[in-house]
Amino acid sequence: MDESIPATVIRDIAAEVAIPKEGTLSRVLYKDDQVRLVVFAFDAGQELTDHTAAMAAIVELITGRLQLGLGDDTVEMIPGSWVHMPANLHHSVLAIEPTVMLLTMLRGG
Repeated sequence: MDESIPATVIRDIAAEVAIPKEGTLSRVLYKDDQVRLVVFAFDAGQELTDHTAAMAAIVELITGRLQLGLGDDTVEMIPGSWVHMPANLHHSVLAIEPTVMLLTMLRGG
């Protein structure tokens, strides 16, 4: 391990964004050649419509509740839920209540 490379610490992911009234907000928290970490804040009823991504990704729910469409399936996520999505999987997001979600995009994954 190269000790000259400093660690990146995010103590409270939910504190990194404010949930917008009747909107959606995203913010990149970290990125390097392998990983891109994006926090999303959704007000209740806000959504990301069906789409795909060229890289694998992990969705972690920090606060709130959301419905995650995964291909032909749908799962309801609660705080602490974790989902790995392979590249090119059709997916969508619908916030059931005000929600903070962490998305980790993985290059080569």
